[in-house]
Amino acid sequence: MRTLYQFYQLALNNHDRLMALMMLSLHALLIWGGNGHLQTALLLCHYGFFLLWQPVMRQSDKLSWKMVGIVLIGAYLTTFLTNWWVTAFWIAGLFSLIGGRVLSSEASQSKVPNILAASYLLAILLLWVVPKLLDANNDLLVAELLLIYVLPILPLTILFLSAKKNSPTYTPNIDFFYTLLIFLLTIIVILSSFTIGIIWQIHYVKLLIFTVFGLATTLIAISWLWNPSATFSGLELLMSRYLLSIGLPFEQWIRKIAAFAENETSAEGFLQASMRELAALNWVSGVSWQSNNTHQEIGETTHFISTFSFQQLHLTLYSRWQFTPAMYLHVQLLTQILGEFYEAKRREETISQNAYMQSLYETGSRLTHDIKNILQSLGTLSAAAEQSNHADDDARLVDLIKKQLPRLSQRLSSTLNKLEEPGVEKKNQAKVSHWWKNFKQLNAHYQVQFDAPTHLPKTDIDPDVLDSVVDNLIQNALEKARLEPGISINVALMPSNHFCIEVTDTGSAIPSEIADKLFKSHVSSKSGLGVGLYHAAQQAENAGYLLSLMDNADGEVRFRLEKTTEQASTLVND
Repeated sequence: MRTLYQFYQLALNNHDRLMALMMLSLHALLIWGGNGHLQTALLLCHYGFFLLWQPVMRQSDKLSWKMVGIVLIGAYLTTFLTNWWVTAFWIAGLFSLIGGRVLSSEASQSKVPNILAASYLLAILLLWVVPKLLDANNDLLVAELLLIYVLPILPLTILFLSAKKNSPTYTPNIDFFYTLLIFLLTIIVILSSFTIGIIWQIHYVKLLIFTVFGLATTLIAISWLWNPSATFSGLELLMSRYLLSIGLPFEQWIRKIAAFAENETSAEGFLQASMRELAALNWVSGVSWQSNNTHQEIGETTHFISTFSFQQLHLTLYSRWQFTPAMYLHVQLLTQILGEFYEAKRREETISQNAYMQSLYETGSRLTHDIKNILQSLGTLSAAAEQSNHADDDARLVDLIKKQLPRLSQRLSSTLNKLEEPGVEKKNQAKVSHWWKNFKQLNAHYQVQFDAPTHLPKTDIDPDVLDSVVDNLIQNALEKARLEPGISINVALMPSNHFCIEVTDTGSAIPSEIADKLFKSHVSSKSGLGVGLYHAAQQAENAGYLLSLMDNADGEVRFRLEKTTEQASTLVND
């Protein structure tokens, strides 16, 4: 048993080696396989090597009883169907199986055994088998010795090449298109040679030249007609139009689907409209589809069913007759376009929903920022009321409340408006001088120094945005002052043609890792900087302002808020 296994590993566990042994057994059968027991033995030997080599089933697969029966019937038939016509078609089949791999995308090194085997089969077919069909053996007596003794060198060379490969090779897949094409061309050569030889009664070499060159001329003409020049579209375009226009013009289908995608607001509405259009075609009896865990049907069901799947869409098409291959490709293309449009509508709905949620999120963030500023102002009033002990303090407290309460009421009203209409920003307009006067009065109780030039910019500003952003900057600076006593805070209105205000404190610098992300994302900080400034920067940008950190050093931390989009009412300073 061990010796048999070693022989199997050496001789039979290699695809190229099995192919070479199959060629050699075929050569022995054609040359020396006369009538009698030798012919039967060589037939069974060749058939066995073919079964081991064949690319349909792998050697490691288990045979079912059905396959065993087919193998035994094939072995029985080979002992009876032994004429030259069967041999010619058998060699044509082997040549197409091997030649199809030569034209496939395998590596160049792995193609060499297939090229040698295909050359052997083509030579033995045209120079030995076909002359037997025409009874033209005398025409090739000169090449007989070459065919008998020299031609077997090709399969022996394959054995020599496969001996260098110690590891077993895998069984290549079948390229159906190339295999079928080569088989048909080989059959054409056989039948045309036989027909011309019977009719013309010429020498076989001339016959072979006429056949091969005639076939080559025909193939060259077809290849030229496929895509000849820029003036004539050729067979390629005609074939494409045929495949794309079976039962329905392709351009008309595209226009209808695009119109549905534009008019329908939802993906499901688009899908239903497209399915009704698809079911209206004369070769469609009914359509059923499943998407987003919902199943719907239109029309009637038949026995001719075609299924298509495109991501989340599963489509079943009931036709009035069985689709041809060209018709199936056409329907697959139409349904694929429908599926792509459906996915685009679904993505559009998702983006719209995300935009709405983003709008709610940003509105909530701005409201949180506004409410925080309002609570800070209320906290200031509460602190002032707790510290009031004398009549003079009570008078100042009443004056402060008279100033703050109307402004707080206005800001609360603005916040409620934003809550009722998220995503809608109402811009108020006021003069810089008026806003600056009120802003200083409302924040006069803070330990903050206010500076302004003699002539203020005569430009319109949004007081709600400025109150929110500048209040946030002042509150952050005051929070730092509680942690670092002795620092001073300055709010300065800069002398420029457009609005520009700076808030500066003399405290410690903001850490670099926080300063780099200050206006880009949410940043938590012990000093209170980061989270509010991110929303303040977003609010300022939406209103046409730019919030930036100009200086960040110990003893000077300076923020600037300036107008970036000039309005038509902006005037030059006096």
